[in-house]
Amino acid sequence: MKTIPTTTGAAEHREHAEAAVAGLGQALGSLRCAGSQRLMRLGISMTHFHVLTLLRHHDAMPMGRLAEILDASMSSATGIIDRMEERGLVERVRVPDDRRIVLVRPTEAGLDLVDEVELVKSSTIAAALERLTVEELDRLTLAASTLGRAIELELGSSPERNADATSCAHVARDPHAPVDAASASRDRSPAGA
Repeated sequence: MKTIPTTTGAAEHREHAEAAVAGLGQALGSLRCAGSQRLMRLGISMTHFHVLTLLRHHDAMPMGRLAEILDASMSSATGIIDRMEERGLVERVRVPDDRRIVLVRPTEAGLDLVDEVELVKSSTIAAALERLTVEELDRLTLAASTLGRAIELELGSSPERNADATSCAHVARDPHAPVDAASASRDRSPAGA
């Protein structure tokens, strides 16, 4: 494991890290902008897209958990889901063992919409990657996998502080990377558990 040097080395490390974050932020900001423009053309709000993205990663979620994540009252969250259901983007289902629990899950149309917006990002990224040399692509691949591992380690180092983030961290994990038993069981736990 790499160690970060102390004193002057730490200041240099921090400076390089800040430059990397700024570069990533600018690149991701451009992609977010392109995705937002696509959503506007499709007439979908950022809130609806956020809900669909959450549901894509979790398959189905209880209404209460969605309200909590959206930082909205239960009545506001219900209104959001009502409008999404009217547009055919989500559906409500009751849990057979406990009919009091209402789960919200995406419809095929909702998932297709997410894919359509993500396609803007992926086609843009694919075209941008075509501009890079093989050596630049190799460096990017190494940097991306190294950053991904570091993020997972950071999220795992303080689960109580990163509770919301750790529930999504498995989404981007390399399927060939070793997984510890605790995270494997967490990843397989039912939505909303």
